[in-house]
Amino acid sequence: MLRYLKKLESRDLSLTTSMIPLGSCTMKLNSTAEMFPISWPEISKLHPFAPAEQATGYKKICEQLEDWLAEITGFAAISLQPNAGSQGEFAGLLAIREYHASRGEAHRNACLIPTSAHGTNPASAVMAGFKVVSVACLKDGDIDLADLRAKADQHADDLAALMVTYPSTHGVFEPTIREICDIVHAHGGQVFMDGANMNAQCGLCRPGDYGADVCHLNLHKTFCIPHGGGGPGVGPIGVAKHLAPYLPREFILDPTTGKIVFGEGERGKRPPHGNGSAPRHGGGKGGNVAAAPYGSASILTITWMYIQMMGADGLKRASEIAILNANYIAKRLDPYFPVLFKGKHGLVAHECIIDLRQWKSAGIEVEDVAKRLMDYGFHAPTVSWPVAGTMMIEPTESEPKHELDRFCDAMISIHAEMKAIANGKQDRQNNLLKNAPHTARQIGSDKWDRAYSREQAAFPAPWTREHKFWPAVARIDNVYGDRNLFCSCPPGEEFES
Repeated sequence: MLRYLKKLESRDLSLTTSMIPLGSCTMKLNSTAEMFPISWPEISKLHPFAPAEQATGYKKICEQLEDWLAEITGFAAISLQPNAGSQGEFAGLLAIREYHASRGEAHRNACLIPTSAHGTNPASAVMAGFKVVSVACLKDGDIDLADLRAKADQHADDLAALMVTYPSTHGVFEPTIREICDIVHAHGGQVFMDGANMNAQCGLCRPGDYGADVCHLNLHKTFCIPHGGGGPGVGPIGVAKHLAPYLPREFILDPTTGKIVFGEGERGKRPPHGNGSAPRHGGGKGGNVAAAPYGSASILTITWMYIQMMGADGLKRASEIAILNANYIAKRLDPYFPVLFKGKHGLVAHECIIDLRQWKSAGIEVEDVAKRLMDYGFHAPTVSWPVAGTMMIEPTESEPKHELDRFCDAMISIHAEMKAIANGKQDRQNNLLKNAPHTARQIGSDKWDRAYSREQAAFPAPWTREHKFWPAVARIDNVYGDRNLFCSCPPGEEFES
């Protein structure tokens, strides 16, 4: 079993090998120290409905984490219950819906969503019972304020919320974020902030200070909880004081009746960060979104450890380095792959989008570059989102300069390979990019009908000779595979005996 698991592990290009520069959902390189507590039985074997007197330590961890997240975001109350960022969006929108209903304005159901928003935003809005109203973006990636005002005026009577991402999904800080919030508030709506890009804000600015009413946080991103592969996630939400009563609330299982009992408890009596008028953990009128009071509680210790070890200065420094790293990559690659969106000073936030659409005339697609990066030992950045034919790159603060340079060198080398195709020096179909990635089986085969050498295919950069990560599978047609499913299960007759 151990050998089998190791075999599977060897096929996974993880952060132990190289940076994974996925835009918008990049993982930091977590320290081992952060992960230690989840292996302790006191943490991993605690039942979600264990009697309160047997979980006082865990309760304290949750309370401290709420306090820290409240301080970081500038909000009055936090709920740790949502099990994912998408569920945090849903919980936040439910809180907004119930808030409007409590004021006799249940008819407010219009949710403004910029065209640059994360795909989960409109899905969450529909799930929460809202109708989606799109808001246009300008060519520089910013929200079109004129269109926002027009849509807010049009839906003044039924405006419920705006869902906005800051920094924007285009990788820039919206300079008009306060004005955006003011416009929505002036028309009776609430501002939901998608906190996926909090990695560029920690210690520098707080959503609660510049106008957001509710914000979800991806603990799997900004605060180091691993994600992917269907594992547990955490997407807590922070809310302003007026929304605190509508957060998912703490609940316990009554051991005598077996029924769920809701109650304020000691934690409900604690004042929120920054004021003493509302409960730290809301009254729960918005409804619970998870089957356990603290959601994926067993992995909260990872974020607790991260924040405790980083401290206020460390969190701020991390944000600064994340922004610095993204701008370094943008500056190095811009002469080869134009950076699509920049702020008014020519800078990006914590991620950048590079444009590859101009290479279509040479028959080169963004997918070809993504596949070729595997030969260089890199996971591809986010492809064709939020703009088709582009790559979104987010290095995080984890990566040192030499790793950033290695990635940029790989992209610049691929650019030279692309030029060779465009100039007719390489065949438009039988070339390094169209055939990528190259597996060890292909390189070791007696048959080699490629118009380039094995060395060019498998060892295109110096580091690939020192340590080569071999892709386990050669080129596949992603679109065909998505549209033509087939079963790899054993036939039914094998089970008859």
